[in-house]
Amino acid sequence: MLDYLITSKTRIKLLLKFFLNAEARGYLRSLAEEFGESTNAVRVELNRLTEAGLLEAESEGRMKVYRANKKHVLFGELHSIVKKYVGIDRLVDDVLQHLGNVELAFITGDYARGIDSGTINFTIVGEIDEHYLEVLIKKSESLIGRKIEVTLLGREEFNKYREKFEQQKMLVVWGEIK
Repeated sequence: MLDYLITSKTRIKLLLKFFLNAEARGYLRSLAEEFGESTNAVRVELNRLTEAGLLEAESEGRMKVYRANKKHVLFGELHSIVKKYVGIDRLVDDVLQHLGNVELAFITGDYARGIDSGTINFTIVGEIDEHYLEVLIKKSESLIGRKIEVTLLGREEFNKYREKFEQQKMLVVWGEIK
């Protein structure tokens, strides 16, 4: 989701690096190597984030070392966004890869509209192990601090209600609508 809001992949990597773990530090060349990006692309984004006050830079010898500015008014919110971004992605991957034949998974309701109401409406299309899903959902709810309501559909049932789903906001997190 963060990549829809922020189109620069390098900026996303920097935000994840510095705001997931507020103690993280890095310098230009090490970050470029870590991300597999050119030093110029990383430099541009480091400069933008530093000018915005989100990152702090200090010289250590001949190197400039960057870290998150914990005093910035948006630090807490960015830290929270990054944790959610990583948490949801990890949970989706971990849960869906072990359920069986999942063709499509998407989020609807408040969360898909950008409203954090505390309940994630999750729809899964495919043939899955429902008992195992219940176990994973309970674990996931405690990890992310949100209630997860799941709707399970077979392909035929999804096709029957497809138009209804497409009329509302939905965020596809696994597979693609065919």
